[in-house]
Amino acid sequence: MTTPPKVRRYHASAAESVRPAEGDGPPSAPGADIRITVRKRPVGADSAAGDDERDRFMRTDPVDDGLPHVAPAPAQGDVDAQLALIRRENLSERQLRIARRIAALHQIEVGSDEEAVLRLRQRGIDPSHRAALSQILSSEGSRAQAQPAANTPAIMPRNQAAPSAWPGNPSAAPRPDLPSREALTEEKRAAQIFRIQQDIARRRRRRMVMLALRLLALVILPTAVAGWYYFSFATPLYATNSQFRIQSAEGQGAGGAAGLGGLLGGSQLATNTDSVAVQSYLTSRDAMLRLDGDKGFRRAFQDPAIDPIKRLAPDATNEATFDLYRKSVKIGYDPTEGMIDMEVIAPDPRQSQDFSLALIAYAEEQVDQMTSRLRDDQMEGAIAIYRDAEAKVLAAQRRVQELQQTLGVLDPVAEGTVVMNQISGLETQLAAKRLELGQLLSNPQPLPSRVAALRGDIARLEEMIAQTRQKLTQGGENRNSLALISGELRIAESELLTRQELLATAATQMEAARIEANKQVRYLSLSVAPVAPDEATYPKAFQNTLVAFLIFSGIYLMLSLTASILREQVSA
Repeated sequence: MTTPPKVRRYHASAAESVRPAEGDGPPSAPGADIRITVRKRPVGADSAAGDDERDRFMRTDPVDDGLPHVAPAPAQGDVDAQLALIRRENLSERQLRIARRIAALHQIEVGSDEEAVLRLRQRGIDPSHRAALSQILSSEGSRAQAQPAANTPAIMPRNQAAPSAWPGNPSAAPRPDLPSREALTEEKRAAQIFRIQQDIARRRRRRMVMLALRLLALVILPTAVAGWYYFSFATPLYATNSQFRIQSAEGQGAGGAAGLGGLLGGSQLATNTDSVAVQSYLTSRDAMLRLDGDKGFRRAFQDPAIDPIKRLAPDATNEATFDLYRKSVKIGYDPTEGMIDMEVIAPDPRQSQDFSLALIAYAEEQVDQMTSRLRDDQMEGAIAIYRDAEAKVLAAQRRVQELQQTLGVLDPVAEGTVVMNQISGLETQLAAKRLELGQLLSNPQPLPSRVAALRGDIARLEEMIAQTRQKLTQGGENRNSLALISGELRIAESELLTRQELLATAATQMEAARIEANKQVRYLSLSVAPVAPDEATYPKAFQNTLVAFLIFSGIYLMLSLTASILREQVSA
């Protein structure tokens, strides 16, 4: 950014220039009043009133301006009375401050604001008029414009010497720079305007030339170099596009949470994590190393026919190869459709197709590995459960056999039935003996031997029944009771039955796990097969050149704005 030159404007025309009154010489002593008159050339009647008012404010001799609010000036010697009258007017601080500045503008030395008002009124100047304030503003502006030229000598009229050369001025105090009072003719004004226009045109041409040089150096030349590289020097590259997705073969369950799981299992939400995992694997170093080992990815980009910018160095590291691999293999995943788009770039179209097929095979192996671990875990768990159930069934069976061998009872139920049958037969015999004894005792003279024999039989039967019953509950000296044997065997048999049922359930689960393991839970479905292109895909010369132009233009714009802001801050 440049600032146009500014020309100081002192007066609108030469007729309005301030000149010393004729016959007035330089002041004889310091502090003497300088009488200044304004020479005006005749104008039309429509501007006479404005010129008279301006002439009135520029005059320094006392005049009667006809203002009714200004009291008539008292006698010359009564200054205190005049100041007292001015104080009674209750002028505002702003009016007094303006009066002080007008007095300083007219080089009137005063001791107070009221004295400034008095001195101005004595010269016929009303400090409260709007024209006085505009005169202050114009004078302050001219002084601010003339301030940078304070070190240059002031331009004085031809017929007037410098203040230091005035007679009677021993102090030779420097006075403020005053504008030239030389009359400015139309020819001189036109010549000055022409010179200003030439200077402006010269500066404009210089700015345009500098702008053109900057654009040429920072935008056009770099863009031309980039375009030359893309159109003439860049090696053509071939891109092969393919598309595939990961699908699930899980069936839907029936009802409840199983139904919800089956619903989600058939949607893309079930395979979202698998697709992201496959995408991450294909863009990893492992896939790059496998592709380099199988198809020679590194050698394909080390061909001397490739331009040096795209060519891979002969001693390139794995990191440099991986950076090139990420630029050459572009994989995108669409979660809404579940599709994985893959673009493989290579210097040769056949190599591009081979690289695509190899990466698709790697992706399918990765899917199989992710699902095989799930299937293996399920199968191993089912087999472990079945083996545990089978071992516990065998242990329960051995417990039953040990009890049978230890207790000497094959079947406690059958043994108990035999004992109960014995007790029943003995009780039947006992009942018959008691009946027979009762018949004998019913005779008036029973045979004593017969009665004694029957009583002996009855006693022996009762003792035998008691001993038999004792086998059921108490047992003997060398064996346990039949009730204890029957309880232990029943516990062992019930445990054996439970283990057998668990073994059957485990066998069913193992068979179901084997069936599920034989099925493929996740598989890769190829939607668009890779086909070798017959025309170079990259570089896109026009688009890349346009992008380079926009980039260099943006850089130049940012630098220009930064430089302009810094220049404005420094100049401020």
